[in-house]
Amino acid sequence: MEPPEGPYGHRGPAGSGDPRRKRARKLLLGLLAVVVVGALGTGGWLLWGPGGGDSKTSDKSPTAVAQGPLDVRETVEKRPASTTGEMAFRFSVDDMKPGEHFEMPGMWATDRILAKGINKTLVGLRIGSDAEPGDETWRLALDGPICGYTRHVTGDNRTAVLFRANDWAEEAYCNQVAFVDLDDGRLIWEDRFPVSQPGPEPGAGTGAGQDRPSVTLAHGTVAVTWGGGTVGYDMEKGTTRWTTSTAAPCQDMGAAGGRGLIVREQCWSGDESLPAGSWENVTYKVRKLDPATGRALWTYSAAKGIRDLNVPSADPAVVAVSAGDTEITDLLSLDDRGRSRATISLRNGAYVADCAYTDYLVVDDCPTIAVGKDQVFIRSKDQPEKQTSNWVIGFDLATGNTTKKFDSGPGSLLYPVRMSGDRLLALRLSNDHIAPNALVALDPQTDEEVPYLYFGLPSEAQTMTLTDENDIVVQNGRVFFGVKAANGPPDAKTKQWTYLVLGIGSGAPHTS
Repeated sequence: MEPPEGPYGHRGPAGSGDPRRKRARKLLLGLLAVVVVGALGTGGWLLWGPGGGDSKTSDKSPTAVAQGPLDVRETVEKRPASTTGEMAFRFSVDDMKPGEHFEMPGMWATDRILAKGINKTLVGLRIGSDAEPGDETWRLALDGPICGYTRHVTGDNRTAVLFRANDWAEEAYCNQVAFVDLDDGRLIWEDRFPVSQPGPEPGAGTGAGQDRPSVTLAHGTVAVTWGGGTVGYDMEKGTTRWTTSTAAPCQDMGAAGGRGLIVREQCWSGDESLPAGSWENVTYKVRKLDPATGRALWTYSAAKGIRDLNVPSADPAVVAVSAGDTEITDLLSLDDRGRSRATISLRNGAYVADCAYTDYLVVDDCPTIAVGKDQVFIRSKDQPEKQTSNWVIGFDLATGNTTKKFDSGPGSLLYPVRMSGDRLLALRLSNDHIAPNALVALDPQTDEEVPYLYFGLPSEAQTMTLTDENDIVVQNGRVFFGVKAANGPPDAKTKQWTYLVLGIGSGAPHTS
């Protein structure tokens, strides 16, 4: 028996067809007032920091690089005129049933729309609203559940997702790609790509199961890996620009996009003395491709003994490897010919690098690893002595040497989010939930920390700052926290308010 239908396709197994109970709406300003009063109750200086809300810290914002519609977006954020954080957007539900489960893959923001994947549907909600299911500015229903996505967005606010062709049937393949306009929800084009059966042979799928596909964006191209090869689609037309194929014992398993395009290959050694399916039987390669032609520019082969490999950045090329461990042990920078430049070792346990590990194959989704033109930034492990703290450290991509260090100070933790020009955007999260959180810009050239937003969060949303369990997006002067999955309450007696997305913006216009 199929799961019952919900507002975004099928609900989880315990869903019901009961009509929604319309909840009384709370004005965003009212919710913000509770947060601000809570912070002010501990001392007004906490909301603004020691320097006050109108700090005169120098702010020579880098100039944004002109980007066209075929480029992958690289927004340079400007410091807002006011660092007072206001609730800019909320999307929540309060009527999930016990056992219900919503998969929520992918979150993207434009200057006016917050878009989210929910089961088999993409939705767009107007920023500045207090939204629930039914309040969408647009809704795009797909034929089946979303099964792949990319965090990348084009210069004209478009992105791509993968979805299953035959709804929720167990044998349904993840073999459809859709290119979507995030501003209006238009399906620009869609296409069906091949399927590879699971295992070391990249042959066409003929039964249940398949190798996991992935999708990413590079200049002018939507790239889809499907196991037996990679397909490059023309962004504008949806036509096939090129295809590549792999031969046993290797398969294309994931692609990283952005300024460049790198495909990850997973190869099977065929050593019969090792257990079938063991990581010891697997080696990895990465290929840098020309997005226009699919031609391989270079290939890098990782050493044996690697459990996993991700690609935080395609250009400059940086790979994150787990060598003999489940955690990331090393970051490797590669030059423009695929040769090793430097190795940044995390084996001493002082530093932490994170990549997302989910059912969706997104090999360049590495929260808290931010790669700039010349440096990569990661965080240290939490220091629990006295008051919890940590720091963000920069490493030179050419030498592997440390460059800049930014301390969180006692009672807070710093987490890299992404680069903004030459600056690093980071979250400063309060450890006591009384002092406000902050979005800050760390300037490696001046060693300055420039505050962008100070904000509090309602208690129901505190866990949304966990980087490994949520999507965190900074775009157009706002920071958004979105869950990757939503679950109903433990029992029918429990009334649970579930935040799906929460957005914070400035109380004043941006400076020019």
